[in-house]
Amino acid sequence: MATVRAFVPALMVVAAVFGALVDATAARAERRVALVIGNNHYQSVPQLQKAVNDARTIGQSLQDLGFIVTVAEDVTQRRMSEALVTFSTGIKQGDIALFFFSGHGFEIKGENFLLPVDVPAATEGQDDLVRDASFPAQRIVETLEQHGARTAILVLDACRDNPFDRPGRTRGVAGSGGLAPMTAVNEGEFILFSAGAKQTALDRLSDGDANPNSVFTRNFVKELATPGLTLVQIAKRTQAEVLQMARTVSHEQTPAYYDQVIGDIVLNGTIGNAPPVAQPAPLPAPATPSPPPPASPPQVAMLPPSSPKALSNAATEPVNGPIASFMRSNSGWSVTFSFIDPVTAISWRFGEGGNFKETGFLDSFDPRTRKRMPESTIQLPGDTPNGTIYVRYADINGNWAEPFPIRFDPAAALERSERKILEMTAGSWVAFGGYNAVLLYYSQLMSFRCAIREARIGIDSSIPDKVLPMPPCNPNDPNSIPANATPYLKMPPNVQSVSVEITYRDGTTSEVKTFRR
Repeated sequence: MATVRAFVPALMVVAAVFGALVDATAARAERRVALVIGNNHYQSVPQLQKAVNDARTIGQSLQDLGFIVTVAEDVTQRRMSEALVTFSTGIKQGDIALFFFSGHGFEIKGENFLLPVDVPAATEGQDDLVRDASFPAQRIVETLEQHGARTAILVLDACRDNPFDRPGRTRGVAGSGGLAPMTAVNEGEFILFSAGAKQTALDRLSDGDANPNSVFTRNFVKELATPGLTLVQIAKRTQAEVLQMARTVSHEQTPAYYDQVIGDIVLNGTIGNAPPVAQPAPLPAPATPSPPPPASPPQVAMLPPSSPKALSNAATEPVNGPIASFMRSNSGWSVTFSFIDPVTAISWRFGEGGNFKETGFLDSFDPRTRKRMPESTIQLPGDTPNGTIYVRYADINGNWAEPFPIRFDPAAALERSERKILEMTAGSWVAFGGYNAVLLYYSQLMSFRCAIREARIGIDSSIPDKVLPMPPCNPNDPNSIPANATPYLKMPPNVQSVSVEITYRDGTTSEVKTFRR
């Protein structure tokens, strides 16, 4: 049955002032309203596991940011229509209006539709059946604006696989599973997808992923809670974190956003008070002793000291040397290069000999160069040994820089990348489960054990004093859990919480995290 939960006494949105919206030019008190929908229990297409939890999590986060929030769960076409009408008619002139949807979305001939739980199963040629039973995403954002919203924000975690695809049965309505690009047409529109155009979004990283939220929502919520971020910064940070997390399971998912907002919109605090983004650690001067580098420094390329170009640039301007980040999955290594200044082409080779290989180009343009963006990620086999990657690039004028060496240490890179994932997913290190007994699952820790020296838990205690058993790290298949390993512990039946602390392989320790039953 469809249910509607509201964080306000009534479904009708009531006029009130909540907090302050600060843009780049002036602070202006504005009312914030949100409609949040999560659909799990579809009647005629595959059900989902985490969409309702996504809606509840987003609803609470928005309420914490001063939004008047209505959350609707497992809604039919009629109930979704009623919720949209009630929400849109309650919008006042100048409001910030946000609509979030987690569930099945579907693209038909370039138009995106959001599916209620009673959408019928459709076969080939029945596009109109789906259209008539669903809600056009573009129409929703236009409705928010027509009712006076100054800023209309549409967030869709709705890019799962084709829900009408039935292998071995009658062929369903044709579709790729991902959503089509969606242009922010009018001033004040901001649209964020959980995946890029034609990509599919992950509900979970694996069957053992105990996090209650989808891969997109768990990262988006974290950025919403970060003070001082603009909408664009929230989107960009979520984009980078989801991309990196999805690649740990060899899946490509890059959230896309479409922005027609003039100025900077900040939902939490005021602009400029966001914590700084970590910068590459400076390289020590040869003559000055320095302590060992921190556990997770980016690998920075430098021109060889003997190069005359290196000496002249050091005295005049920074060298546009690439930074490389390494990510290991069961299919091998992904190496992503980034540059301070725009580049128009990238080539590389591994080792001291052989020809340079072009990385190719993406199907998108760089507005700074007005040229296609070069592909910045390369793949290396999982058994690639210690060595040096040499990277060349063409600048905005087409001039090629001489090769930059980047040291590749697979053991250190594996430890670094897995530690970063653990730090990003601290909310899902352990989870309670079980039926006839209380079990504590720690498959997340076990999957990324190559960064862990020791993990301890405290049962109903803030002091972790019990060591979790872990299989040894297997660099050839780092994220798989061995068949003879047990990724859970049996807990006392009256347990209420556990505390968790990780000691990483470099000897540093994490904060103690508490997980409640």
